[in-house]
This record gives sequence, C-alpha cells and structure tokens, in this order.
Amino acid sequence: MLEVKNVSLGYGNHIVVQNVSMRLDQGEIGCLLGPSGCGKTTLLRAIAGFEPVRAGQIDLQGKTVASLAQHVPPQARDIGMVFQDHALFPHLSVGDNIGFGLHRMAKPLRAARVQEMLELVGLEGMGQRWPHELSGGQQQRVALARALAPRPSLLLMDEPFSSLDTSMRESIAREVRAILKQAKATALMVTHDQNEAFAMADNVGVMARGQLMQWGNAVQVYCAPATQDVAQFVGDGALVPAQATAGGQWQTALGLLPAGHPHYQTAQGVQVLLRPEHVTVVEKGVRAQVRERTFRGSHFVFELELPDGQAVMAKVSLNALYGACESVQIALSPEL
Repeated sequence: MLEVKNVSLGYGNHIVVQNVSMRLDQGEIGCLLGPSGCGKTTLLRAIAGFEPVRAGQIDLQGKTVASLAQHVPPQARDIGMVFQDHALFPHLSVGDNIGFGLHRMAKPLRAARVQEMLELVGLEGMGQRWPHELSGGQQQRVALARALAPRPSLLLMDEPFSSLDTSMRESIAREVRAILKQAKATALMVTHDQNEAFAMADNVGVMARGQLMQWGNAVQVYCAPATQDVAQFVGDGALVPAQATAGGQWQTALGLLPAGHPHYQTAQGVQVLLRPEHVTVVEKGVRAQVRERTFRGSHFVFELELPDGQAVMAKVSLNALYGACESVQIALSPEL
C-alpha cells in the first residue's frame, strides 16, 4: 500500500509539486497523468527515494519512508522501477537481465524465479536471447519481468511505453495490466498519454501546475472532471458559456443541460463542458460552420463554430451525409 500525504517538492526556491495526497491499495494500479512539466515525474522520483520532500510524508506498507525528519534510501524501499528506455543490460541475456536483482538467492531458486517470470510475461524459451534480438514490446516485457522478479511491494513505471510505436502502446498497456494483475502487483505509472492511462489504471490522477486536480477511475475523470484543467486535458470537448435557470439547469446556445452537468467558474463566467458525444447533427437546430473533420475509425469528429464564434465539437456517424458540407444543424444529444 502507498500513501502520499500532503507532499510538496521543489528545487531551490521553485516549488514543483504542491500539497499532493493520494493512496494506492494493495494490488491496485494507479496512473499520474498530465502534460510535460506538471510535476508527475518529480513525484514519482520522490516516491522512489530520488528526491527529498519539502513537506508532508510518503508511507509504504504502513511505514514512513520520506518526511522532513526521515529519508529511507531508494535501495531500502522495496520498490521496483521500469524506465522509459527499458534500461536493459546489452551484455546480459534476457534471463540474466531478469535475474539481475536476485543475486542473493541460491542459483536453483534464482533460475526457477527467472523461468516463472519468463512464463508470466509470455517469453518462454527466450531466456538465452540477447536484448537486441527482441522487438520493442518484448524488451518492455523483459524490463517488467526484471522489476517484478524480486517481488517488490511497489512497482513504479516512468513513461514505460514512450519508446514504442504509437500503434503498439495501447495494446502493450493492456498486456502489461494483465501481467500486473496476475502478479497481484501494486503499481504506479506516469504518462502524458490518456489512452495509456485508461488502458492501464484502476485509478487515474490528473496533475496540472504541480497539483493533483483529481484522483478517480477513468469514467469519473472523463465524465465528471473535477476542475477546468481536467476537463480541458482529458478527452475532446469544449467549454461553452452557460446561464443558471430558475430551475437549477444550465442554459446554453444549444439548449438546456441538467444541473449536475460538469460546469466551472471561469474568468468569462460559468462554462459547461460539451464532449463531442453531447452534440448531435439534426435536421432542425442551431446552424454551425464546419471547420475541421477528423476520421476516428467508427465515426467522425466535427470541429464546429456557432454563429457567436463559440467552438464546439460533434460526434458524427459514418453513415451521415455531411462529409463535404460547409455547415450543419446541431443540438444537444437527447441522451443528456
């Protein structure tokens, strides 16, 4: 179990992470998601023991490993690491890479554990190969097996799929999740890719400007963003002006939204979040100019401009005959 309690981190006079709290239960996979520079990797390094805390504390398995008064060194924290570039030893075979952290075990036990790890990650019979003979996805699995082999209480992964082809990342993320669940591992990953985060994690934490804006499952983070930062970073969509009605609903240029619909107080007044699936093309509605069309495989996403200049997005069926049009009529989805 991992608990981060009101942790702040920084370099010199610059605060990088401010008052962050989160918890990972045993066997849970978490992910810190956010743009570059938001503080997520610095927080991961502090959990690993590579950065001291400025305030707060970090507990692992119920014991404090970092606070103003205490700093347990990285090698004593019982933590495994998977790095961006896999960091495999090129002069060691796959089996020897996996067994690198098992030097205190007797040779027969070490060999048995390496074989167990090879089977866990689906690389049976490859123990004698060299890292350069493997694909990127296979190297990723070797790095994961090496980190899991000593049975760490926590596994940390820093952008583990960034070196893989974009087309491979989500499928590899699902594979890694299955491996971690089979191993009953507790893990925390850092990424800027929300598809990876949603494919991997039980809970996702969205960071912005050094703060943890929201911690919850993928559905909560996507459907009910806690802040404007989360709404704008996660998924597609647009923030549009809204006025509160006497009945507590939100009046927008496209119609009424329920009181509980995600809304935020901004410098421009109250704005509500409209995802592409919230907007539909209709025969009679509000006319909007089509600015961009993006093919998403199962559907199109139209980027639209309302008469007042407000931008919105709409999810459009492949069967709809709007591909070459310059404008469409739109309304709020009846499912809202």
